[in-house]
Amino acid sequence: MSEHDWSNRNEQEWREILGDEAYYVLREKGTERPFSGKYLSCDKDGVYHCAGCGQKLFEAGHQFDAHCGWPSFDEAIKGSIDYVKDSSHGMTRTEILCSQCGGHLGHVFDDGPTETGQRYCVNSLAMRHEDDE
Repeated sequence: MSEHDWSNRNEQEWREILGDEAYYVLREKGTERPFSGKYLSCDKDGVYHCAGCGQKLFEAGHQFDAHCGWPSFDEAIKGSIDYVKDSSHGMTRTEILCSQCGGHLGHVFDDGPTETGQRYCVNSLAMRHEDDE
């Protein structure tokens, strides 16, 4: 199997690649504790990639401090995100997934403070900054 054949990886392979915490977020649709993520502050330039497959997701210039506990962006890189209705936990939200490997990233909301009006609320464990790769 090619290292880039994400659709054929079984859950044990994903767990070995990601580690327990990132596996919980990306593959089990978990959420890291608020204000605990590595990328919460907006002090990096460059690009954030999916921690599962390496696809480019967000440019650092689109990150802002939403004071919500998770890294927030007002725009994703075109084509990098799939959007899915999420009715869990007694509410309706829009889940965001990596369009390449299907990894759960977080949710997007229509309450962003910039001209896009978007707030992509993303788990740090679901991403890697290009400087950290």
